[in-house]
Amino acid sequence: MSTFDRYTVPPETPLWSVPAAGAARLNWEYDDGRDHLLALYQKGKDKQWDAAKRIDWSLEVDPYDPLGVPDEAMAIYGTAYWDKFSPAERADLRRHFASWQFSQFLHGEQGAMVCAARIVESVPDLDAKFYSATQTMDEARHAELYSRFLHEKIGMLYPINDNLQSLLGDTLRDSRWDMPYLGMQVLIEGLALAAFGLIRDTTTKPLPKQLLAYVMQDEARHVAFGRMALRDYYKQLTAAELAEREEFVIEGCYLMRDRLSGVEVLQNFGIPAADAKAVTEQSEYLQFFRKLLFSRIVPCVKDIGLWGPKLQQAYVDMGVFELGDSNLDALMRQDEEIAEQLDAQRFAAEEAARAAEVAEAIAQGRD
Repeated sequence: MSTFDRYTVPPETPLWSVPAAGAARLNWEYDDGRDHLLALYQKGKDKQWDAAKRIDWSLEVDPYDPLGVPDEAMAIYGTAYWDKFSPAERADLRRHFASWQFSQFLHGEQGAMVCAARIVESVPDLDAKFYSATQTMDEARHAELYSRFLHEKIGMLYPINDNLQSLLGDTLRDSRWDMPYLGMQVLIEGLALAAFGLIRDTTTKPLPKQLLAYVMQDEARHVAFGRMALRDYYKQLTAAELAEREEFVIEGCYLMRDRLSGVEVLQNFGIPAADAKAVTEQSEYLQFFRKLLFSRIVPCVKDIGLWGPKLQQAYVDMGVFELGDSNLDALMRQDEEIAEQLDAQRFAAEEAARAAEVAEAIAQGRD
């Protein structure tokens, strides 16, 4: 069955062509490069994994309750619309919201794969080319596993959200080599990490928890790569050049804040667009969610040297300015530790099960 048969609203065309600008850069200087980037490249090589093997795809998922999140996570919870919905309609709404969330993750990961490949092509430094080559593989793996989850476990996809597509298009069309870093590594991936983390920490279902924990382990390296590369480069830019990039960040943050509302899901259930927008803006859960989304972006933007008065004021207006003091390194370490703990728990359980089977077989042999 074609993916187009699973879309709630099929895209007009299977291909989205974005005109590319800028130069491809090859570097004939094969020196050792920067130690911190080469260390990250080594880690990127060491941490490669196979989504078909590391993830337990035999785990069953109820498509009408794929995440096991509380009712409060539904945008219309507590409204007259929620009260009118039957149990079957509420279950269907859960399926649609999970499909919408993971569809945006899928589309974003494909965009990240293309952006990482663009970085390989355009970045001038060979050490950065090395690392972004490993990231391209990581993003392909993420797109693979989200696609499989949506096709096999939920059976439904949503098209890419307009605001995400707009930000991705702006990132890819820009001829400056640092913009795929800024648009993807800092903004889109920073937001994705926060969204992944909230679901990872609230889902009661083992398969989506695995998917998100293992993806976040990779993404922690990707954000670190963007920070290292841009922090070095932005020290060299003029005030005018930094201001241009801050404008890009401000516009991108507003796009992403408005992106993660799920209005299109509610419209599929017959709720008028104006009501759907109002409901999502008033939802306490989504208000908390939208603020949390910037927990990775704001400290990263500050860390790379984009912290002018206009950008700071934009974050004040969004109510997220105080997040600039968050400990981003601690968050990234936690992401890696959670994935490793999950592996340890899974493998310990598997070893215990195998030991029990062996003991049973020995006992039967004695009998």
